[in-house]
Amino acid sequence: MNRSQRLATFLLCALVFSISIVANEVPGYAQGTSATGVVVSTSPNTMTVNMGQGQYQLFVFARNVRKPASIPAGSRVRVASSPTNDPGVRSATEITLVQAGNAEPSPDEATTVPEGVRSLERDIEREARRYQIGVRGGVALDPELVLIGVQGQIGPIFRSGLYFRPNVDFGLGEFTAMFSLNGDIIYRLPFSSNQDRWTTYFGAGIGFNLIHQNFEAEEDGQRIDFGDFHSDTALNILGGVRRRVGMFLELKTSVYSGPSPTIRMTVGYTF
Repeated sequence: MNRSQRLATFLLCALVFSISIVANEVPGYAQGTSATGVVVSTSPNTMTVNMGQGQYQLFVFARNVRKPASIPAGSRVRVASSPTNDPGVRSATEITLVQAGNAEPSPDEATTVPEGVRSLERDIEREARRYQIGVRGGVALDPELVLIGVQGQIGPIFRSGLYFRPNVDFGLGEFTAMFSLNGDIIYRLPFSSNQDRWTTYFGAGIGFNLIHQNFEAEEDGQRIDFGDFHSDTALNILGGVRRRVGMFLELKTSVYSGPSPTIRMTVGYTF
């Protein structure tokens, strides 16, 4: 491992450590409370409850939540919950049906749900999709390139924090052009879930890179034209942080990558 790769590994570890501290900060309000309200809407991962006096609370379902098989809108429920790292969202650990309801909420009640709550609900449901696509861009070092690419994401695999994320990068520099095809496996660290505002991940994978290097110059009336083509297979090691709205920041290093870039810093967005 050369000096640049050692530096990239150090920066990668520092990134994961620092963002894990930020992501794991939890507000200091009640750690476990129980409250009663009327269900306004439910989805596979969330439930919005009218708590009375014009207050609406968005709950996400904890992994081992105890709840009825069906929670019709209009039902009165008692929810035991704990805070998440997002002050606007609580994690429901137990839901008890106090009074069943069969009617949808009135139009007035539905329209009074704050747009911020609805937006959170949409973001969480999007983040929970099994299949996602995204765009990415950034810079690479050693050699210096500007990157642009696309990616997909499939998961979670086996109901865990593992995701398969194939991606393609195109790079262009002063003397170098690159096409990179990568098959990465990422792991969401266990202290965060896909409903949290921030999630931290690290991963590894195999990259296949095609590199074309070309140099043209004229010196003392003589023209110099040099071109070379390389291909290599590299081991990718990466880490990053992802925001629930779809933005992510990532640092990747490639080991045994020959003429391919040693460090790639990427920002992107998933849909």
